[in-house]
Amino acid sequence: MNTITAFVEQLAQTPAPKDAVNPFSPDNPRNVVRRHNLLRYLEQMAERKPSVLLVAEAPGYKGMRLTGVPFSSRWHIGNGVMGGALFGTHNGYTVPDDPDLPGNREQTATIVWNTLEPLGVAPLHWNSYPFHPHKPDQPLTNRKPRKPEVELGRPFLEAMIALYDIQQVIAVGNTAHDALAQIGMEVPKVRHPAQSGKADFVAGINTLLGKSG
Repeated sequence: MNTITAFVEQLAQTPAPKDAVNPFSPDNPRNVVRRHNLLRYLEQMAERKPSVLLVAEAPGYKGMRLTGVPFSSRWHIGNGVMGGALFGTHNGYTVPDDPDLPGNREQTATIVWNTLEPLGVAPLHWNSYPFHPHKPDQPLTNRKPRKPEVELGRPFLEAMIALYDIQQVIAVGNTAHDALAQIGMEVPKVRHPAQSGKADFVAGINTLLGKSG
């Protein structure tokens, strides 16, 4: 996995358990858009040369499960962030037309970008587990990834770090912090913005990245 294209292809070919969804699998024709968006995102970030990586837990059904891009929603993919410099149909992204996945905005993505944009910082984003884990037979739910799922995500996390000249890694939540520790990385942790964690997340990001803006 030494190229962005190879990374996306290997991700697409990796099976997911019954209570998780690989949003890049070729088994679903709608995933063509999600593979396209992830490839475009990773290429665009390569052009931007990010030095910071934010690692979160797993895709949500209104976020990466829908768009193919971490910390994004239909709205972000369509309209862009950072003054239009990142995401957006004008930058080659495609808004997914998937009636099975409702929602225009995603709460976590909105909090993340409302926090980062005033700082002028656009880190690279990834997850401990790259697929969408959901409750059994309830695809429009989110659940915490299990330990074997995080282990499955480890090579993709390591490859993501290797693809870019990352100088600083920040864990968003305990699952990400533990996953990074498993690959020998002791990194700072901020609270995940979900479940009443917004204020602590904002404070943590401002402490760690405020001077970067």
